[in-house]
Amino acid sequence: IYRLFQKQLSLLEEAEAGFDQFTRSYRSFGAHRQPDNSLVFKEWAPAAEALFLTGDFNGWDKFSHPYKKKEFGKWELHIPPKEDKSPAVAHNSKLKVVVHTKEGERLYRISPWATYVTKVNTSVVYDWVFWDPPQPYMHKHPRPRKPRSLRIYESHVGIASPEGKIASYSNFTHNVLPRIKDLGYNCIQLMAIMEHAYYASFGYQVTSFFAASSRYGTPDELKELIDVAHSMGIIVLLDVVHSHASKNTEDGLNQFDGSDSCFFHGGQRGEHPLWDSRLFNYSSWEVLRFLLSNLRWWMEEYRFDGFRFDGITSMLYHHHGVGFSGDYSEYFGLQVDEDSLVYLMLANHILHTVYEDCITIAEDVSGMPTLCRPVQEGGCGFDYRLAMAIPDKWIQILKEFKDEDWDMGNIVHTLTNRRYGENCIAYAESHDQALVGDKSLAFWLMDKEMYTNMSTLIPMNPIIDRGIQLHKMIRLLTHGLGGEGYLNFMGNEFGHPEWLDFPRVGNNESYHYARRQFNLVDMDHLRYCQLYAFDRDMNRTEDKYGWLAAPPAFVSTKHEGDKVIAFERANVIFIFNFHPTNSYSSYRVGVGPSGKYKIKLDSDEIQYGGHGRLDHNTEFFTESVPFNDRSNSMQVQNIQIQKMRL
Repeated sequence: IYRLFQKQLSLLEEAEAGFDQFTRSYRSFGAHRQPDNSLVFKEWAPAAEALFLTGDFNGWDKFSHPYKKKEFGKWELHIPPKEDKSPAVAHNSKLKVVVHTKEGERLYRISPWATYVTKVNTSVVYDWVFWDPPQPYMHKHPRPRKPRSLRIYESHVGIASPEGKIASYSNFTHNVLPRIKDLGYNCIQLMAIMEHAYYASFGYQVTSFFAASSRYGTPDELKELIDVAHSMGIIVLLDVVHSHASKNTEDGLNQFDGSDSCFFHGGQRGEHPLWDSRLFNYSSWEVLRFLLSNLRWWMEEYRFDGFRFDGITSMLYHHHGVGFSGDYSEYFGLQVDEDSLVYLMLANHILHTVYEDCITIAEDVSGMPTLCRPVQEGGCGFDYRLAMAIPDKWIQILKEFKDEDWDMGNIVHTLTNRRYGENCIAYAESHDQALVGDKSLAFWLMDKEMYTNMSTLIPMNPIIDRGIQLHKMIRLLTHGLGGEGYLNFMGNEFGHPEWLDFPRVGNNESYHYARRQFNLVDMDHLRYCQLYAFDRDMNRTEDKYGWLAAPPAFVSTKHEGDKVIAFERANVIFIFNFHPTNSYSSYRVGVGPSGKYKIKLDSDEIQYGGHGRLDHNTEFFTESVPFNDRSNSMQVQNIQIQKMRL
């Protein structure tokens, strides 16, 4: 595989003006205004018989502006400026590519390189809009440096409002960014930015790869969002979908030139059996140009700081992860799609070569070895992978086990079972767990009680008490033990109730569940602000001590009878009591470094919805008493019960 990568990279470096020019092809393909205000349009449509450009500028004449056929399936059109020297195609003009096929069909298409597409309410198809503002947005703030510890706030712009509507980039900039900053997250992962015709696809059925979704606002408003985030020291990652594409033809890539292939494999190999989408042909020179240029477009035009690559498992294997057994033979056998793997290696190599602080994260459920090792070692080159087993484990525990049956060893194993030297992003829940058909952790814990019993003006009932305490403990344990980065889906930090469901026919096109009720945090008489405060202080404590950037934790205690977990990371001692009924007046804990310890974060504090049973003035001194494979130990007083038996 590495030799294949080297060969492909060498071809890229020899291509045209080198791989830098090749991966910046967005500067020549699509539509571009030249310094003299002439316009150049360029497409790749190898199966087409003829191409024409039509639109507002020529009264939608289908034949007045033909493209000229070039070699290797490329087509070009040059349009001189008007007599007054202004561009022939004005900013915000609508355009279409008219494709004539060898079979005599006439097709109307959007350029695959279109940077802005819109849809009027009465239409089901998007329109290509020529975006060429006279005064484009200019970024004011430099990119922050790559953070030592990555704390990610997974976000969706459209649902980032309590109102039942599609929220805007501007709303996110002015109302959500300050909350993210306050919470202590230093990274935002933006979902559903690449244009997608179907809102309920959560952005994973992409139709226009170079266009920022217009349903939230303009490209300049997205640029402002990222710029303001940078001013706050927050980096922004794009949830990029290069694993597949929408089957849409009139406003997508599918059958752009009239053929079954073009950007995709032809026949069955080009179809995803479960996602009902098209699969890229990563061995194609022009597909590599398109996808690699797409990455650099988002990095340079919008100044994103990196990517979370979606659907990597589907790319890595010919079976797309369907029926994956986990046997090592599947990692290195004929099931592996070498073309996809080489593409991912090229993408990571180029991104990390050109952009020193670029961060790439792989969403892979299979556990492919070396995915997060450098390309020079033969790895795939990602910086992090998502620890996808962790949220599944928490949901399984809450659904299937009584409190007294929680297996401390199994929990610790799940949180620590990751490949050495390959960084993981840990999370207790993401957008996947919030979707309709599942429930957030808060809703699994407290369910309908959240509708009537979250007020601070009434005593907590046992269900709310248990739910609030466990919500905090699950998140802190995952944060401290689960990886080298941490992720939270927007709203879940404060125990957002219910689930997430986009407007669709099945729910009468309702936006009721396609929103985030940040207003709940702002009501002091509701307990959501207590969970918010704990999440904020958990992140701030990590920022001070840096356990995510530290080597993996040493787990000294995972006691099944006591239901206690204790571990040490970055010179911080974490102690959790998961027993449903037992508190411990004195409990010995193994410690590495000797000295004096004090309480720095306590989930039982009243401000976090706890009961305030610990004295924060207490100092804990180590003794030279080896315990649980640690050279020192200390007696910790008042390890309290944190939840109630139901």
